[in-house]
Amino acid sequence: MIISHKHQFVFLKTTKTAGTSVELALSRFCGPNDIITPLSSEEEQIRREIGGKPPQNYRPTSFVQYTGRDLWKLLSRGKSPRRYREHMPASRIRRRVGHETWNQYFKFCITRNPWDRVISQYYWRQRNLRQEEMPSIMEFLDSKHTQSLLRKGFELYTLKGQVAVDRVCRYESLGKDLEEVRKHLGLPEPLELPKAKSGTRKDKRHYSDVLSEAEKDRIADLFRDEIELMGYRF
Repeated sequence: MIISHKHQFVFLKTTKTAGTSVELALSRFCGPNDIITPLSSEEEQIRREIGGKPPQNYRPTSFVQYTGRDLWKLLSRGKSPRRYREHMPASRIRRRVGHETWNQYFKFCITRNPWDRVISQYYWRQRNLRQEEMPSIMEFLDSKHTQSLLRKGFELYTLKGQVAVDRVCRYESLGKDLEEVRKHLGLPEPLELPKAKSGTRKDKRHYSDVLSEAEKDRIADLFRDEIELMGYRF
């Protein structure tokens, strides 16, 4: 997640939508006061290689900004609190930055065809398991990992079911959509997306060749709000 005061934008990071690659690319244009949340050590290495700014300004600057939970973590676990996190929803970001900044800044995120996104998440979560150890897709649909897709997808960029951002980019047309966002923001050059979290999926079949009719219908039911909003079709 990035909040750029330099270019007045907020990038809300959904999951399994190339969000990490976009975040890495955007960090190249950030200023010293911008908020950049941390990634994994491997991803931070990629960020250094492409000349992006490292994580910054995401921790509280004073005890006044600590919540009760922050203090409990600090005292009981020795964990320093984070005021901003990687997959923060619109509601929390707006509360942190204030309504004036939220309304003034350009806010955008990325969405992806839910059937395709579920299959991507399914193989990512089972990447370290042998074939015989993997749960069925239907079992996966009833797991916390699918609920996470909802929380870090449609529920992340909406407020009370209404879209809270200025632009929802599509994973399926990401290059074109990001270029339009770049021009709107006045960033000096096109976003070059590095590869992050790729190369782990062995089954490269299209989602329509993987999902059964029952699985297809279950995903349609789980993600019906986003499917209706974006006009996705199986």
